[in-house]
Amino acid sequence: MKKQHNLTVMHWGTWQVQARDGNIEAVTPVPWDKNPSRIGQSLPDAVTSKTRIRRPAVRAGYLQNGPASREGRGKEPFVEVSWEVALDLLARELNSVKARCGNEAIFGGSYGWASAGRFHHAQSQLHRFLKCFGGYTASTNTYSSAAGERILPHILGPLSPLHRQHTHFSELARECQLFVAFGGLPLRNAQVNGGGANDHMLKYWLEKMQAQGTRFINISPVRNDLSAVESAEWLAVRPGTDTALLLALCYVLINESLYDSGFIASHTVGFAPYRAYLMGESDGVAKTPEWAAAITGIEAQRIAALAREMASQRTMVNISWSIQRARQGEQAYWATVALTALLGQIGTPGGGLGFGYACTNLAGAARKAFSGPRLPAGENAVNQVIPVARLSDMLLHPGEAYEFDGQHLRYPDIRLVYWAGGNAFHHHQDINRLCEAWRRPETVVVHEQFWTAQAKFSDIVLPVTTSLEREDIGSGGHDGFMIAMSAQIPPVGEARDDYAIFCDLAERLGCGERFSEGRDAGQWLREIYEASRPRAREEGIALPSFDEFWRQGVLEYSAPEKPQVFLADFRADPQRYPLSTPSGKIELFSETIAGFGYRECPGHPWWDEQEEAWQRQEAARWPLHLLSSQPRTRLHSQYDHGSVSRATKIQGREPLWMHPQDAQARDISEGSVIKVYNARGAILAGVHLSEQILPGVVQMSTGAWYDPLDPAEKGSLDKHGNPNVLTEDRGSSRLGQGCSAQSCWVEIAPWRDALPPVTAFDPPMFIQG
Repeated sequence: MKKQHNLTVMHWGTWQVQARDGNIEAVTPVPWDKNPSRIGQSLPDAVTSKTRIRRPAVRAGYLQNGPASREGRGKEPFVEVSWEVALDLLARELNSVKARCGNEAIFGGSYGWASAGRFHHAQSQLHRFLKCFGGYTASTNTYSSAAGERILPHILGPLSPLHRQHTHFSELARECQLFVAFGGLPLRNAQVNGGGANDHMLKYWLEKMQAQGTRFINISPVRNDLSAVESAEWLAVRPGTDTALLLALCYVLINESLYDSGFIASHTVGFAPYRAYLMGESDGVAKTPEWAAAITGIEAQRIAALAREMASQRTMVNISWSIQRARQGEQAYWATVALTALLGQIGTPGGGLGFGYACTNLAGAARKAFSGPRLPAGENAVNQVIPVARLSDMLLHPGEAYEFDGQHLRYPDIRLVYWAGGNAFHHHQDINRLCEAWRRPETVVVHEQFWTAQAKFSDIVLPVTTSLEREDIGSGGHDGFMIAMSAQIPPVGEARDDYAIFCDLAERLGCGERFSEGRDAGQWLREIYEASRPRAREEGIALPSFDEFWRQGVLEYSAPEKPQVFLADFRADPQRYPLSTPSGKIELFSETIAGFGYRECPGHPWWDEQEEAWQRQEAARWPLHLLSSQPRTRLHSQYDHGSVSRATKIQGREPLWMHPQDAQARDISEGSVIKVYNARGAILAGVHLSEQILPGVVQMSTGAWYDPLDPAEKGSLDKHGNPNVLTEDRGSSRLGQGCSAQSCWVEIAPWRDALPPVTAFDPPMFIQG
């Protein structure tokens, strides 16, 4: 199609692109964005940098000896080959695994955001291709919020639909008197939204709420987690103890008869056993403010006063995704539901609860839910699914039994891993353990744009285009826009679209027509756009013809006619508008969960003293609690090699926030390089000293590209600063089996040796085949 506009869509915004002679010279935010992200400024220097993968490449040992050479992953040079050689090799291996072991032995990973664009979404393309080939083992849930995603359907409803039903910020500005933010409301997280973030509105609305008189309380170990509201009160809670605080708040409401007994009677089930637990009648330990103060570090008087404040005014309680990325993370979400049910404000304008205001740019946006066109996914003939955060367990322990959300399952025996979009060497915990696991399958294939660690640890690496090099449709749920994305530059090197790669591969495997349906990429864009028009009409959106849309370049949908209030219908009539829980009501006690028989997940929110004792043992050995946050300068690991991310490095290393007291005790100064370590590994980082973090706590952003000093050495020092070298690869519980990265303890020492050069952004060595 003829290029009509110079717009491109990224998950962090829409940009006007200036290009010349195959290079991006500059990008400019679109004028309608209230607070554009800086991340886009990385595009000009990063897209065509030396880090770009320009030709298909095969690991040398694999090319010579096939799967027998798997121990060479991450250690060996690569050989650049033609597309014909690469695709013939890959087709042979796919057929071999299918014939010998069945499709269950193929893992279609591809977890991650990949590129924006409704058609060229890498994960969707891969999964459609593998379904056409006979199926694959898949993963379920997310690293971001798996514990919450698993607990909430039992007690309130599925997280994803609930997230889209959050009360609009306009209602909060009118009605909310007190906003209690467990985990804060970090602006850095709200830079992004799956599919596009056209209007970054969080800062605007927080400032407006503050001007309208809303008072904010930031309950977090890091004051900067609510930097947009200077007047916010900071309650510096110890990491991992939010559940204890929530239980104590519930105790005060019941003990002082401040809870809404009418709402509890009409809209919940299970109050009696939960009350008995809080009062200490079932276990002999009353969950008083004094009990919680010893655990959380927040004074008992302040805990009791907070409960009274919440009960006396219109209160919104929000809990961030980060809090449930921990051991027993499910319990913090359950306790938040219980607290807000006791307050009785669920379904009121400006009150109630939220799961992830500020976790992306989605929650609270006064935009229609329509997400845009969709690529038909097809049906997976293999019904094997693993929890996404149990990747290493699956690869290391094929056939081993495990428990998951009431199910008794076994890990499949994976022989081929196929990844397109995403980066396991960013998302997954305990990277040294992942390195071991990653060398177990016979073959690892990735589609990549840049030489990330995951690409360097693979066998067959296929170069793919970026969003700037192809036509697509930019659109995201609750974003309110649809953008015609023209190609701004030609493909770099020999890069191809994922779709073109899969078309060629499907032809070799005998499923070409089933995959492509006889359409090229341009025809698919028209097809999925036209197919989306009936869904758009259901939400009151009249889309023009495809040709008119492509000519206009930008569509903005009208705002919803009526402001949204979370669970307002349920509040008004729980019989007519029941929840999707077994009882149709909020479950303070869940018979279903109690029936699983999990020690760590009884039938109501609780505090796990056994886990607390384990964490105390860890702290005795490794005295600093490491928090790993979302980065300000990139989306996860995307464009870590770009100028915006690299400008924030300290002597080339990822920054670590540390309280001056902790630094002084270790003879560490601002801007110096340190070694951060525990039993799982060690990394280098650059120090930033700040009193905005609780003493005994340190914080690093995730996403620094893993860069081992000696890839051939097991447990090698990561010289760049990826905190997932240090985090524990243990599920949140048997219920959620989610990421527990926030339950991590480390020690820190000054680095006094010569600094090794950072090579994370260098391509691997190449040799002639």
